[in-house]
Amino acid sequence: MPRLDGLAATRRITGDPELNAVKVVMLTTFELDEYVFEALRNGASGFLVKDTEPEELLRAVRAVVGGDALLSPGVTRRLIAEFAARSKEPAAAASLALLTEREREVMALVGIGLSNEEIARRLVVSPFTAKTHVSRTMVKLGARDRAQLVVLACASGLVLPGWLG
Repeated sequence: MPRLDGLAATRRITGDPELNAVKVVMLTTFELDEYVFEALRNGASGFLVKDTEPEELLRAVRAVVGGDALLSPGVTRRLIAEFAARSKEPAAAASLALLTEREREVMALVGIGLSNEEIARRLVVSPFTAKTHVSRTMVKLGARDRAQLVVLACASGLVLPGWLG
């Protein structure tokens, strides 16, 4: 990109109130942890490496448009473990007090990567009810998307790296 790098472009897009409905999927050759962290901090909803197969890229774009988030598989585990270990946001744990017990449970399930349908099956509720719980949790915590909810779940200690529920 001749004038801006992807991180700066993401920061501009997600920081512009007129573009608040726009979602960003980073497609990059850099799979460095710091680059991934910065992309997510800047509001990216997806992060893929350039060797991603075309069908996976389409799936990622569809997931992000649908309100989900998607990270390259190789990045996901490292990201969660590293971010949880390095998080210095003490407010993350306190923010859990804003949530009901059910919302904390749903946040943990989002944190381990479950879809709304999988959450619904696990909690024996309808997919619509699961989606409502996820949405309310995101609103209460000020999370832009599911990726931020995962980061908050890890930062607060609600989900531990490697935990599969």
